[in-house]
Order: sequence, then structure tokens, then C-alpha cells
Amino acid sequence: MAKIAKRVQKSREGIDPAKIYGLTEAVTLVKERATAKFDETIEVAMNLGVDPRHADQMVRGVVNLPNGTGRSVRVAVFARGAKADEAKAAGADIIGAEDLVEIVQGGKIDFDRCIATPDMMPLVGRLGKVLGPRGMMPNPKVGTVTMDVAAAVKASKGGAVEFRVEKAGIVHAGVGKASFDAKALEENIRAFADAVIKAKPTGAKGNYVKRVAISSTMGPGLKIDPATLSVA
Repeated sequence: MAKIAKRVQKSREGIDPAKIYGLTEAVTLVKERATAKFDETIEVAMNLGVDPRHADQMVRGVVNLPNGTGRSVRVAVFARGAKADEAKAAGADIIGAEDLVEIVQGGKIDFDRCIATPDMMPLVGRLGKVLGPRGMMPNPKVGTVTMDVAAAVKASKGGAVEFRVEKAGIVHAGVGKASFDAKALEENIRAFADAVIKAKPTGAKGNYVKRVAISSTMGPGLKIDPATLSVA
């Protein structure tokens, strides 16, 4: 434990927890402190002025990060016939119908993202209690219920990130790896922030973006000036 505490203490050196940093400086500092033995994920958290308990204040969407996420994404597709063939050709990892439903109901979820054709939703609907809490239930609003399964699979594999506001009004996501160069991370963070802004619900009143912070998996969090994200 002493070694971990020492590493954490060192990672916090030079960081002012009260300071609001510009994006460029924050990314540089976070990258410098991502010293774990694995390629740490860079994460963004945005605290929004919404109460998701109200339907007109729900924030949800998907964004295609220009430089990808840096992680391998396993995609499952619920489809039959020609659409199943399209999904396979596009690179889907798992494809099925009733058989896949049984596998998931049995507790085996060997995928990160789930896509379904509209005709499969009555079947997939049975998995709401399993996939819902994991944020993996297919939804037409984020493009995971679609007839264009090939495009959805390619988007998921290529850097599509789904986001959904949590109870406390926070939306967060991994937007790259510490091994990415600073420019690529900045572009991804701005793309994510822009998507969240565009998803502003009709019921949101007052200051929509309250706070923004970035961190690496094992590193300290840094507050970011929303103005440097082109956030209004």
C-alpha cells in the first residue's frame, strides 16, 4: 500500500485542486501523470444542470470520436438472415437471435456494445433487466436499433461512444488513451463536449454545463474551463 500511496502522492505534485485549467494545459498534465504500467484511459466528466428524474431533462446520445477510443470493442448484433450476414461482414463479434437471447439471459455477456434490427426488439426486450442496468440496451435514439447494422457495427468499432446522464446530473466517458498525442485527445474531448451540448434537453434551465473535469484511470482529476471546450 505504501508504494501505491507514494505513486498517488507523486502524481498530485504540481496540481492545484482549486485551479480551473485550460484544456491544453490540463491534457498535458494528465498525460504526464499517467504512469501506470498499462495504457491508462483518459476520462471526461461533465456535471450538468439537469435532473434526469424528469423526462424532459434526460441527456442521452452517441458521438463518433475523431481519433477513436483506443480500445477494442466487442459488438453483438441481434439480427436474422441478410442483416445477420451484413453484421458479420462489417466485423460484428457475436450475431444471433433467440440463441443469443438465451446466452445473455444465462448471464454470459461477452460484448461491450449491443445492436439490433427493429424487428428483433420484441425479442431483445426480454433482456431489459440484464442489459438496461449496464447501459447496453439497444436504442434507436443512439443508433443501436437500426436496419443499417453494417454502419452501426463500423461506428462502434471505430470510436462511437454512447453517453447518458446519471442521477447526479453527471455524464462521463472514456475519450482515448494516455498514449494518444495531446492534439488527438483534445479533439476527442471537444467532440464529446460538443455532442453533450447538442443533446441539451428542452427542460434544462439556467447554467447547463456546470463543471468539467478530466483524469486518467489512476491519476488525479483536473477541472477544466468550459470556455476552452467551446462550451457555451
